[in-house]
Amino acid sequence: MTQVRRYGDSGQAFPIYITVVGALLFLAFAYLAVGQAAANRNGAQTAADAAALAAAQETRDQLAGKWVEDVLDPTKWQDIFDGLVPGLEPSCWRADELAAQNDAHVETCGQTGPLEYTVEVQTDKSVGESIVPGTEGKYSRASAKAVIEPRCGFELPGEGAEDDELPVLTCEDEDWELDPEDLTDLPGPEDLFDVHLAD
Repeated sequence: MTQVRRYGDSGQAFPIYITVVGALLFLAFAYLAVGQAAANRNGAQTAADAAALAAAQETRDQLAGKWVEDVLDPTKWQDIFDGLVPGLEPSCWRADELAAQNDAHVETCGQTGPLEYTVEVQTDKSVGESIVPGTEGKYSRASAKAVIEPRCGFELPGEGAEDDELPVLTCEDEDWELDPEDLTDLPGPEDLFDVHLAD
């Protein structure tokens, strides 16, 4: 009789074992679904960050080009450093390029100020199939803002200065003493402006 009871107990434990294993498998698939969604969101944020930075860097390069064009007219420098320059080309095409390189596309892109770009992207790939219904049709979105900050300051020559005298351009810890007769060594875009994501 004792032997029969032992087999009976074993038979009762088997359904419990199946239930526990099934629950663990469900949790494993649920964690996988959460991981898929998180990876998709991270990809969207990476694409948005890259796109916003690319658009801002393109504008920075144009501003630096304008500064080189007007280097002999320091009265125009401050407007350039403030981003108040007419005739700049739109830069959102660079955002489109960088978003595409990160498996996403730009939903909106624009300047929210003379020296900043805000971009919103959506991933091209969905979250993917999982135990959570509808994830195969879910796409992640993310936005980012990139800011262009001038790194340089200067003081216009005072009265009595020679007409062609140029100010000393101080870019953080470096001074550029510009010679109007020899302008072969000029600061580059990265010397004139910093580009970074807004906090």
